[in-house]
Amino acid sequence: MEQKNAMNKPAARPAAAAAPKSDAKGSGSSAFAIIAILAAFVVSVLIYMFVLGDGSHFQGGSNENNPISGDYFGVVYKGGPVVPVLMTMFLLVIIFSIERSLTLSRAKGSKSIESFVRIIRQKLNVNDITGAIAACDQQKGSVANVVRAGLGKYQEMSRERHMEKDQKVLAIQKEIEESTALELPMLEKNLVIISTLASVATLTGLIGTVLGMIKAFSALAAGGAPDAVGLANGISEALINTALGISTSALAIIAYNFFTSKIDELTYSIDEAGFSIIQTFSAQHGATDHSNTTNV
Repeated sequence: MEQKNAMNKPAARPAAAAAPKSDAKGSGSSAFAIIAILAAFVVSVLIYMFVLGDGSHFQGGSNENNPISGDYFGVVYKGGPVVPVLMTMFLLVIIFSIERSLTLSRAKGSKSIESFVRIIRQKLNVNDITGAIAACDQQKGSVANVVRAGLGKYQEMSRERHMEKDQKVLAIQKEIEESTALELPMLEKNLVIISTLASVATLTGLIGTVLGMIKAFSALAAGGAPDAVGLANGISEALINTALGISTSALAIIAYNFFTSKIDELTYSIDEAGFSIIQTFSAQHGATDHSNTTNV
C-alpha cells in the first residue's frame, strides 16, 4: 500500500503546479487591463487639454472663446469634461481589439485551422498518431494544444489493458473537454470589457448630451435677450457627446461580435478534431477490446 501511495504522489504534483500558472495568467490579464485603462485615460486627458484645447483652434488664441469656424478640434473641445472620458473608452475599444486579434491569431496557430484539422483527420485515418502529434507540435496554438492532449490520451488508452472500451472513450473525451475548458478562458479574456464599453459608452454620451442641453436651456432662459453663444455651445456640447458615445458603442459592438464569431470557429474546429479522435479510437480498438473481453 505504501509503495502504491508513493507511486501516486508524483502524478499529483503537476496538477498542483498548474494552479499557480493559471493564477499568474489571470493576474497578468488583470494587470494589463488596469494599465491599459489608466494609460488610455491619461492619453485622452492630455489630448483633450493640449491638442483639442490648444489656443490656435479658438478665436483670440484662448480656449475660453468660441472655436474658429470650421475647426473641429475646437468644436470637440467644447464638448466639455465628458469628452476625455468618451475618448478613453474609444481608445480602450481599439486597444483591447488589437489585443484580442493578436491572442486569437496565436490561438489559431501557424497554419489555417481548416488545413490543420484536415491533416489531423488524414493522420487518424491511417492510425498515424505519432504523425498527428507532430502536426500539433508544428501548428501550436490553443486548438493544437487541445488536440494534442486528446491524442496523448489516445496513446495512453491504446496501451491500457484493464479498462473497457467505453471507459477508454470516456477518458479521451474527458481529456479533450478539460483541455478545452482550460483554453477557452484565454480566448474569451477581455471580451467582457469590450461588451461593457458597448453599453457604457452610449450611457456616458447620453450624460454629456443632458449636460449640454442643460447649458443650452440655461442660456435660453437667461434674463433679457437669450444668450445665442451660450445656446450654440450647449447644443454643440450635447451633439458632440452623443456622436462620440454612439461611435464608440458601435465600434465596440462590431468588435465584440467579430471576436465572438472567431472564437466559435475555433471551438467548432476543436469539436471536429475531438470527434475524429474519438471515432477513430472506437473504430480501431473496438474489435480488439471485444476479443480481449471474450478471452477473459
